[in-house]
Amino acid sequence: MAAKHDKPKVGEEPARQDSPAQVMALALPPGTLSESNQAYFAKCEEKLGFVPNVLAAYAHDDAKLTAFAAFYNDLMLAQSGLSKLEREMIAVAVSSVNRCYYCLAAHGAAVRQLSGDPILGELLVMNYRAAALSQRHRAMLDFAVKLTEAPHRVEEADRDGLRKAGFGEREIWDIAAVAAFYNMSNRMASAVDMRPNPEYHAQAR
Repeated sequence: MAAKHDKPKVGEEPARQDSPAQVMALALPPGTLSESNQAYFAKCEEKLGFVPNVLAAYAHDDAKLTAFAAFYNDLMLAQSGLSKLEREMIAVAVSSVNRCYYCLAAHGAAVRQLSGDPILGELLVMNYRAAALSQRHRAMLDFAVKLTEAPHRVEEADRDGLRKAGFGEREIWDIAAVAAFYNMSNRMASAVDMRPNPEYHAQAR
């Protein structure tokens, strides 16, 4: 039987959904972090004003945190033929298919910040096909979404479509790698009910 939720009484404000809450549903105690990961968290506090909850979730195991952060930083921040905005756009389109609350909040905020366009951020969260995208970006997101929804159906015609949109072989690899990473991240976030930091919701509005 589904649990019953009490309705707010007349004149009573509904519970706020952006209140600080636990990072995830699993009660994993924080592990001992290496000096490099402690410095990484301090850098997050300095630059962002908070430690992203995805990092806090992985902090129960220093080795797993190190591996996750290294892969994320390489895919999303290292030099690539894809801009940082394009990589964030892929993250949002993939997360929209998977309905990942954490990643839509976090990476939707990143799209708003990097593009300077809050409407684009919202469109990508809801339905990227409704956005006025360039041929390059439409081809990029079509490929990322197909890889998410039906990876067994990806074929040479799909890769050739990216080439015709101006992507090189390395860039096609990077599109696939970013899309694949967020499919993994979405599933982990959903499995443990990872909650986004409240700060994401107000950024770049």
